[in-house]
Formats: sequence, structure tokens, C-alpha cells
Amino acid sequence: MTDKTTPKILIVDLVGLAPGPDGRPDHSAVKAHVEARGGAFHEGSARGLPAPEAGRPHFYYLPMLSTEAELLAEAGDGLYDAVIAAATFLPKDTRFDLGGVRIGAGTGNMGSASWGGGDGRGGIAPLMNTPGINARATAQMVMKALLRVRPDLPVDEMNALVAAGRFDTGRDLVRFQTAKLEGQVFGVIGYGNIGREVAKLARAFGMTVRIHARPRHRAWIESEGFHYAATPGEAARGADVLSVHIGLGPLGADGYANAGLVGEEVLSALATGAIVINYDRGELIDVPALSAALSSGRVSHAAIDADLFQDPAQGTLSGPMVPYLSLLPAHAAKLSLLPHAAADTDHPTRVSGAIQAVDQILDAIEQRITRNLKGDLPAGYRDAGVVRPDGLNQARLEALRADAGRVEALRTAANAFLSALDQLVDAGAALAGEQILLESNLLTTMLRRECLEGPYQRS
Repeated sequence: MTDKTTPKILIVDLVGLAPGPDGRPDHSAVKAHVEARGGAFHEGSARGLPAPEAGRPHFYYLPMLSTEAELLAEAGDGLYDAVIAAATFLPKDTRFDLGGVRIGAGTGNMGSASWGGGDGRGGIAPLMNTPGINARATAQMVMKALLRVRPDLPVDEMNALVAAGRFDTGRDLVRFQTAKLEGQVFGVIGYGNIGREVAKLARAFGMTVRIHARPRHRAWIESEGFHYAATPGEAARGADVLSVHIGLGPLGADGYANAGLVGEEVLSALATGAIVINYDRGELIDVPALSAALSSGRVSHAAIDADLFQDPAQGTLSGPMVPYLSLLPAHAAKLSLLPHAAADTDHPTRVSGAIQAVDQILDAIEQRITRNLKGDLPAGYRDAGVVRPDGLNQARLEALRADAGRVEALRTAANAFLSALDQLVDAGAALAGEQILLESNLLTTMLRRECLEGPYQRS
């Protein structure tokens, strides 16, 4: 039977990426946080260590666990009460009766039956995640994938010519024409934390952004100046770039609801020569349809970031990246394949996510409180809503409401803008134009600093 006063929590992924003093990935910040919350942090398996000190949570750090056999051997018998994971796939028969937290948003890899699999439905334990932790890191990598191929200036070739002294700007530059991103259409599927960050970056490059999400998001999408698309095909229609940021959806008898969402219909709607980016869940794209689009030229380049796992003993590969490997013989030059690294290579982000995961799992065990719950709320737990690293929510608004100085500063800036607007109407742009733009910039900066933008996020 589970001992809730001395729980054992397994950590199966790295909780720090930068090298520490010993040259290994540094987990010291998470270890210190565990200890500050009264817990103990152990490197190694609970099977190989003395009986834990009673009355405090014990965390066991095994970040190199990977294969199904290894995970079942370690966690198939209920030795551990809870788990924290990032990319590692937890097989159905692993058991964690007090819950699990996924560092990041997508929970498709959290396959344990303890909470009913990756959609968190039907189990006895809560499944949680840490949404938004890696949103900016992922969005930046999406833009990096785009900028590798568009604008399509052959930087390496030109660098070699310049280095060899074989380039004349006046005579040779005309041979290297390209097209700017400004004015092109960027389609986004999904308006979660990552999708929204991608949309903001695309807009900063002067692109027209079209977002597909559920109808309840339409008002917020349009309030931010993006175009709403009712269907994935509408988001893709005539788009020069398509980026996918949506969950896998519920798991049914035929697989995940959103698997293959980007298929022939969506891909055929793209502009000729479009770029497709999937830095979310590999299963979202129909790989045979993508192959056909690459062959026809409808898609000129595809950048995919998906999990890939090795089983050295069996000599096999698994994970959602595997189907994309079949595209390499015919389309290697048109592909950029990453092993789900876009969101997982930033040390501060991983540490922040891991610390939040520690807090969530301890609150679930000690107080029966869940935060960022995925799927069903098990009996005996209370859902405390959503925790995000930033963004607008009720707690932020209450904090602003309680700070008279900040409220007055916003009111002063808003009044200054309205006064400048009156001057523009009365005196014209020649006299008042400079002032209204200055006041507009100041007000916009203050609103952004207070996170008074984007969709409302209820606590």
C-alpha cells in the first residue's frame, strides 16, 4: 500500500542541461528545491539505497532510463508512488498511484495506466503538466527552422565567394535574388502557449498570421490582430508557412484524435513551395501525404521535431520520428529532422519546469491539490486550476488591483495617450503626430510589462 507520508518519486529525465562542476548535466538547483521543501534527493534507484527516512518525500533521479524494458523493470511493480518525466515514454504497465507530471505541455508520452494513459482519463492518479514553460524556447526554434531556408539566400555559397575574393557586389548580386518574409502568410494550427508565441514572432517579421483554434478562441485571436481560421484547411489556404501546435487529443480505439490532422486536404491547400514545421507532436502529420506534397513541390521543405528512442539490445528504433525516416531516401535535402530537441535544450527552461513539476507533485501528494490537470480529476483531489510562468490570470489582476501605484501609472499613461489623441484631432498630424506616437509607445510598453495582452487565463 502507498505510504503518503514517505512517498517515493521517480525522475526519469534530466532536470538540468548545462554542465556542472563535474562535467555532468547540473541538477543542483532542483535538488536544492526538493530539500527546501523538506524532501530528499537521491541519485540512483530506490532499489539500491537504504530504506528512506520516514515522514518526508524522497526523489530518485534516474535520467538515463529510456527503453520500455528498463522502465518496466524499475517502475512496473509500484515501487514508486509518483513520477516526473519530460520526453521519456512511460509504458502502460508502469505504475505511479499518486500521480505524474510532464515537464512541458504535451502528455502523449505519459502512457502509464495509473492515470489512464496520455490523455489522463480513467485512472486512479492525477496527470499534470507544466504548460508554457518552454513556449518561447520552442517558438524561437520554429523561427530558426524557417530562417534556415527563407529568405532563401544561399549564405554559405556567398560566404565562400566573398572569402575567395570572387564577388563583385555591383555585378554579381543580381544573381542571388530572394523573397522577404514580409507579406507572406504564416498559418498556425493551435492557439496554446507555443502557437501564440510563434504567431507573435511571425508577425514581428511582417507576416500575415492566420490561426486555427476552437471557436471560443476567435475573439482573443482577432483582438490580438491575427486572422481566425475555422478549420485547419482554412489556416493552410495559400499559406507560405504552416506550423502545427496542437495536442494529440483523446486516445480512442483508432489512436489519438488528432493523429494525421495535417493530411492531404490541409497540405494541398498550401501555396506552392510552402514550408511545413511540426515542432509539437510527430503524429500530427500524415507522413505519406507529406511525402506526396514534397514530391509534387507543394511543400519545398519540412522541419520535424519528434521523439526518437533506441533500444540497443534489440537494435530497434521507436517513437513518432520513425515514420519520417522513410522520407530520407527521396527527400533528404528537403528535410530538417530533430529528436524532439526544440523545447528541451535550454537549461534555465528545463530547471524552471522541473521545479514547477516538483511543486505540483508534492502538492498533489501532500494536499490532494492538482494544478494543470490533464484529463479526469480522480476522487479525493481538488483542482486548483492553472499555473503558468507568465501571462494574464486572475492572480495577476488581483495583484495589480492591490497595487495603487501601478494602477495609477497605467491610468496616467492612458490619459496621456487620450490627450495626445485629442491633440491629433484638433491640431493635425503635423503638430501632434510625434506626441501621440510617443504616448502610444509608452502605454503599449506598460501594458506589455503588466502582461495585459493575449487571452485571459483563469486561475
